[in-house]
Amino acid sequence: MAAEEAGRQHPHVVLFPFLARGHIPAFLRLAGLLHELRPGITVTLVSTARILDSISLPPTNPPIRLHALPFAPADHGLPPGADSLADLHVHQFITFFQASESLRPAFEGFVSGIRSPVCIVADAFFGWTADVTRAHRAFHAVFLTGGAFGFAVFFSVWEHLPHTLAAGDELPLPDFPTVVLHRTQIPRYILAATGSDPWTAFFRRVISLCRKTDAVLVNTVQELESSGLDMLRRTFGVRPWAIGPILAAPTTPSASQDDASIIRWLDVHPPCSVLYISFGSQNSINADQMIELARGLEASGRPFLWALRPPLGLDAKDGFKPEWLPAGFEERTAVANRGLLVRGWAPQVLILAHPSTGAFMSHCGWNSILESLCHGVPVIGWPLGAEQFFNAMLVVEWGVCVEVARGNMESSVVAMGAVTDAVGTVMGETEKGGEMRRNAGVIARAMAAAWEGPRGSSAVSLEGFLGCVETSVR
Repeated sequence: MAAEEAGRQHPHVVLFPFLARGHIPAFLRLAGLLHELRPGITVTLVSTARILDSISLPPTNPPIRLHALPFAPADHGLPPGADSLADLHVHQFITFFQASESLRPAFEGFVSGIRSPVCIVADAFFGWTADVTRAHRAFHAVFLTGGAFGFAVFFSVWEHLPHTLAAGDELPLPDFPTVVLHRTQIPRYILAATGSDPWTAFFRRVISLCRKTDAVLVNTVQELESSGLDMLRRTFGVRPWAIGPILAAPTTPSASQDDASIIRWLDVHPPCSVLYISFGSQNSINADQMIELARGLEASGRPFLWALRPPLGLDAKDGFKPEWLPAGFEERTAVANRGLLVRGWAPQVLILAHPSTGAFMSHCGWNSILESLCHGVPVIGWPLGAEQFFNAMLVVEWGVCVEVARGNMESSVVAMGAVTDAVGTVMGETEKGGEMRRNAGVIARAMAAAWEGPRGSSAVSLEGFLGCVETSVR
């Protein structure tokens, strides 16, 4: 009887992140938090075999289970082994989104084999899991790994295509009329959408399916995004539970030579003096923008650490070419110890946590924003795609960001002077820079408080969500 009651109290939680590098860490951290709040709970992470082989699981008791779903990208016209968005170019994304729907039969077969009560927590891009859940009388939740405002606007843009409703550059959202976008804040693949295209069809299908969910979990903090959470409530018709910041599980400093050399380089610079630059694991700027950014950094005279990827449309596997930067740029900045170029991946959290880091030039992906602001580091925004433009709007409103550019299309011009001015404003002894640093400190404290003990707002929120699940599946 006790075992039966325990089963009722602790449903089997199935976590199903989308097949994208930026979505998986939050699901892994959520798995760890579920074990902290409900010791002994059964949690299964579902994905493709290739993705599951690439992740490190947080230590839990019992261990997090893994279940691999068969996925053959080549059957859908994609490169063999392309199990993640990181393996593809933007023009291939829609094919990948459509191909991901082929996981449904195998996922449904897996869920039907679970005997205990089930709670499925799925990425919004797997909205079809709501129908699977209904068929098996389980509890369903959508986990938005991004922010509330950013996702609410992103979904609204896909639902209404505001660029097709107005001829000018100012584009109000029909469902949120106080939110007015500029045409430059609409990603290029959305600007190309007409309403009868595959992109629109996919995202409108996602939105419709997500409205069948029982709950929405959001990687944000109630005190910071109350209005964005209200927008999501209107979008989905259910309560959004703010459980952020949910970041990758803390790790010990890497013993690799590359990481150690980066930390040594940061160690010799004064506090808050270094600008860190990264446009994420899947994004890059175009070749002309890269040249202008380099010139602007050099002209600013401030130390910088740049996680460098090849320009847009070029493959990192082909190596890095000197012509992508101004002649002699790397040598000049290295001799003066004013610049460090890291090709490819960089230990971002370690860099942002280092006292020498004073600002972060970012694509405004939500993980990057959280990691930056958790450490009180203000942002120089350069959004490139998806909801990043809307994330940038939010952090500008918070007073912790200035935008230097938007997008990476050929028409998206950035001048070295704009880079120099933005760096000087944020990192210099200016009134604006001082205010941004103070605001970033306030937000860092709010984020820490959300998970500070059982009374933190996000701890209370996740506990409340679990209570709803347990009541529902009894």
